[in-house]
Amino acid sequence: MELTHSAHVDTFPRDHLPPVEQWPRLLPLPRGAPPPERLNCAVELLDRTAERFGPDRPVFRTAVGEVWSYGELRGHVDRIAHVLTEDLGVVPGNRVLLRGPTTTWLAACWLAVLKAGAVAVTVLAQHRAPELTTMCEIARIRHALCDVRVLGDLTGAGVPGLRITAYGGDGPEDLLRRASAKPERYAAVETAADDVALIAFTSGTTGRPKGCAHFHRDVLAVADTFSREVLRPGPGDLFAGSPPLGFTFGLGGLVIFPMRAGACALLLEQAQPRRLLAAIGEHGVSVLFTAPTAYRVMLDVLEEAGSRAPDVSSLRRCVSAGENLPAATWHAWHRRTGVRIINGIGATELLHIFISAADEAIRPGTTGVPVPGWQARVVDGAGAPVPDGEPGLLAVRGPVGCRYLADPRQSEYVRDGWNLTGDTYVREPDGYFRYVARADDMIISAGYNIPGPQVEEVLLAHPDVVEAAVVGRPDALRGQLVTAYVVLRHGAAPGGESVTAAALREFVTARLVPYKCPRVFVFLDALPRTATGKLQRYLLRAQAPDAPPASGPDAGPATGPEAGHLK
Repeated sequence: MELTHSAHVDTFPRDHLPPVEQWPRLLPLPRGAPPPERLNCAVELLDRTAERFGPDRPVFRTAVGEVWSYGELRGHVDRIAHVLTEDLGVVPGNRVLLRGPTTTWLAACWLAVLKAGAVAVTVLAQHRAPELTTMCEIARIRHALCDVRVLGDLTGAGVPGLRITAYGGDGPEDLLRRASAKPERYAAVETAADDVALIAFTSGTTGRPKGCAHFHRDVLAVADTFSREVLRPGPGDLFAGSPPLGFTFGLGGLVIFPMRAGACALLLEQAQPRRLLAAIGEHGVSVLFTAPTAYRVMLDVLEEAGSRAPDVSSLRRCVSAGENLPAATWHAWHRRTGVRIINGIGATELLHIFISAADEAIRPGTTGVPVPGWQARVVDGAGAPVPDGEPGLLAVRGPVGCRYLADPRQSEYVRDGWNLTGDTYVREPDGYFRYVARADDMIISAGYNIPGPQVEEVLLAHPDVVEAAVVGRPDALRGQLVTAYVVLRHGAAPGGESVTAAALREFVTARLVPYKCPRVFVFLDALPRTATGKLQRYLLRAQAPDAPPASGPDAGPATGPEAGHLK
């Protein structure tokens, strides 16, 4: 497949795509004509939607009652785009890191970067300095827009040549103060449909992040497949959810899907289950995106509250991703609310959900069927399809495909034109796909994907830790608990003055985003290994440690999936 003429001046994104022969086979959209050669997805989502539905239609709401219209959003976005290109020197193709809580301004910055022809790299406000350093190195990032409240780790990362511009502060150089003096219209860069629009980072089992490059056409493709064909939102819907915009699950559910439909999104900086429930009742949320863990917690809250429970009658669509949705959770939510949860699996590599089902087509206990525009099958280790009813590796393809940024793992994820997601599935004889397990050592806890080896590497940097193994053990609430088995150096007794679970927890959370921190620490004299020295993780997973889950400010139930289951 030949790429069209790029609008990028900085050619790094295209130069570091995998060879075309390593791409998966791409499929056409289920409806409509192919995208035009020149396409800027921010223009389509914002300007074209404002033209179709009128500039006064609300696009974003906040918990404190602030309302932005499509017209107001366009003004903010265009002014920020002027700052990017005129003041900061951003040129088409430059990567711009975006960091902050889920706010209207973060969404506006994302759209402005795309309008300017640059590449958006949205990360989590919780990412720690070492993680940020690695991502900036992989994507060669030289510009960053950061909420003033979370500047610390980004400035502390010490990325050479990184120009950080804060927003939301009072200083004269603040992005929003600069933008207020700019014209309210900006002529968007006429990017190619196959120019890279965003780089989304995920983590593999080695712990080193993988940058997933997605084109402008891909951003619209996920809206025109899962959202249009399965979710089917309308302009009167109000979206809300727990995943941050740094996850593609959140980016799709809180920005791309509502804007493509002319709808509105309630953007919540704090979206823990109790706050999410309160927001649903207060604002009349109709479309909800969150993980199975959050649904289970919200059910408990509703049960405890009894007659004082928040009113959730406005809900008409509930979407679950991030981990497997148990049939029991589905039935309990349906009994309590009358809403059928739309289960789904997606991946950062594929941007959003590709297997799902809605309404009468839902079969609790299964993920669903391929979304229109997508194909799926279950294969063996050699890539050959296995019979229905037998477990194997999930292989999918559609209008969006995996393109790792200069990463040899491309050939592992894409084989024979199919994307291999790393999940074990069974295809039932009637065509429904049922999740079995992860095919690797990735831990899925409360919707977050947590690579055990990455956490092990951090633990091993502690001067008193000799060996470490991090695995997931079953947990009724979160799906899996991140459990660390630790061997200490001779003379460093567990529970001593410096080597406690709390001390190790503090050590890890200073270096990794908190959801990756083990909730349980088990101290052992030695780790189980084979005669050749290979770690026997399965023996650790089979143990039921007596140590209680970790406590502390970051130990509460997580609620947002890392996209990917969405991964």
